[in-house]
Amino acid sequence: MRAPTVFSKLFMGLVFLFLYAPIFVLMIFSFNDSKSRTVWQGFTLDWYVQLFQDREIMSAVYTTLLVALLSTLIATVIGTFAAIGFYNMNRRLRAPLLAIDHIPLMNADIVTGVSLCLFFVAAFQLWGSAAAAINSALGTALPTRLYLGFTTLMLAHVCFNIPYIILSIMPKLRQMDKHLVDAAQDLGCTWLQAFWKVVMPEIKPGIVNGMLIAFTMSVDDFVISYFTAGSATSTLAMVIYGMTKKRISPKINAISTLLFGIVLILLVTVNVREARQEARNAARKI
Repeated sequence: MRAPTVFSKLFMGLVFLFLYAPIFVLMIFSFNDSKSRTVWQGFTLDWYVQLFQDREIMSAVYTTLLVALLSTLIATVIGTFAAIGFYNMNRRLRAPLLAIDHIPLMNADIVTGVSLCLFFVAAFQLWGSAAAAINSALGTALPTRLYLGFTTLMLAHVCFNIPYIILSIMPKLRQMDKHLVDAAQDLGCTWLQAFWKVVMPEIKPGIVNGMLIAFTMSVDDFVISYFTAGSATSTLAMVIYGMTKKRISPKINAISTLLFGIVLILLVTVNVREARQEARNAARKI
């Protein structure tokens, strides 16, 4: 393998500079003692103080983190058992189902967002007709009108998080010896005991990596949230988008800096875990 040349290193450096220079400028001016986005007038943390005192932003942060945590946990449970189900399927049946599962990963976010929005609206209309019929027949008081809100937002995040969980767990299942579960059951374990004591330790790294990726994608999402959150619920990305329509406040720089730091920490954690796991697997083979 040839060593990288000076030209290739310079080209790679220019690519990274092109990608990250705007972000670094934004981060620097989040500490600027002025509303100016071009002139540096001293160091300050006032914009971060004002950021944490803004009720609208703090409410959006709470909603974003709550949606991300709940959707990640629900998607992890569903995705784990789905991955095990795919793994135990016949290959001819598994291949097309996995291809369908991977569509949200390759599909444009706006297509997914609009599709989920239309699905929820259609489901609410069907529910309204059914609830009205039940109320007239049984005299109950079921709500006939449902609206987009926190629940639809969380369900949408669960939908696009599940493929990431499955994608992270499937390689770990392929690395696992297929006969381990049978051996555990032959030694007296029930299926549930074999799952917790044999399967879970083998796929745990994939589950953790999938959870970190799903959480990052959920916090970072804007397009799908915009179409499924309704008018009463707002995530942090939606609030930032709304702020850009008015006069841009340096608080946006502070928010963006914090988001970049959080996402960077999560991605580094995922990569470090994967590198350590690969090193452990290589050491076991030796």
